[in-house]
Amino acid sequence: MASSTRNHLLIRGCDLSINSAKFNKTVIVVKISESPYNSGPVMAPTTVSLKLLVDSTSQRVLFAEAGKDFVDFLFNIPSLPLGTVIGLLTEQDMVGCLGNLYESLENLSDTYLQPMANKDTLLKPKVSNYAANLPSLLPNIQLLTSTKIYKCGNSYHRSGRGIYVANDSNSICPSCNNIMSQIATVVNPPTKKASSCDEGGYVKGVITYMIMDDLVVRPMSTISCITLLNKFNIKDVGVLEEKVIDIGADEGVKLLKASLQSKTVLTDVFLGKKADQSDASNSSAVLSIMI
Repeated sequence: MASSTRNHLLIRGCDLSINSAKFNKTVIVVKISESPYNSGPVMAPTTVSLKLLVDSTSQRVLFAEAGKDFVDFLFNIPSLPLGTVIGLLTEQDMVGCLGNLYESLENLSDTYLQPMANKDTLLKPKVSNYAANLPSLLPNIQLLTSTKIYKCGNSYHRSGRGIYVANDSNSICPSCNNIMSQIATVVNPPTKKASSCDEGGYVKGVITYMIMDDLVVRPMSTISCITLLNKFNIKDVGVLEEKVIDIGADEGVKLLKASLQSKTVLTDVFLGKKADQSDASNSSAVLSIMI
């Protein structure tokens, strides 16, 4: 009878069992468990946890397992104004000439600007209030506050004159030349009523998500786990290592930078330094990660 060995790897989203026999026969059993990230509405966290699945032989991240908070952070990146992104990165971190453009505007004297122009609207644009409920993984993000609208306090509307509004309480009414200091009521279109199960952010927190090294995001599933193991030609689960990390503002900025420059974002950010050291020493030893 052919001898066999059985390796077992527990990932929060998948329970992988690999039974390897002498004749290169591999059986993969995958069980999808309930997401441990399920939670009700909470305040925006300042750190989030991420579990990496690392191929120790090639020192690369195969994928990361994440909950709602980290996925919301990633999906919010495309909504950031370009000025905010440039401001978060140093000139050396920027690709192309956008860093020079930002620095030129920053150093330009107000003497050369139009009287009503404000450099901060370009250098430090404000982000939608929708981001207030998302993880605070990027520093110095200024949220957009509600804009007040002002009108004239005179009842000129009764005389058939035009009705004017302004966004500055010092504006002068064209009809009567009075200061428009009375706050007007802004009426927004009706919106969907928030349900009791609304968690905020973008995605639902009832499942676990799989983040690829190139930031492709998909729900964790049996098929996804099996397909990835086949794609990366993983025949021995013993070479796979788990690494749990906490992501804060520093890592958030590094992820933002790497997403603009690399197709292997997770490997570059979380394994880059160790991989470089390994290459420099020309060592073939497998890096051991303590869980």
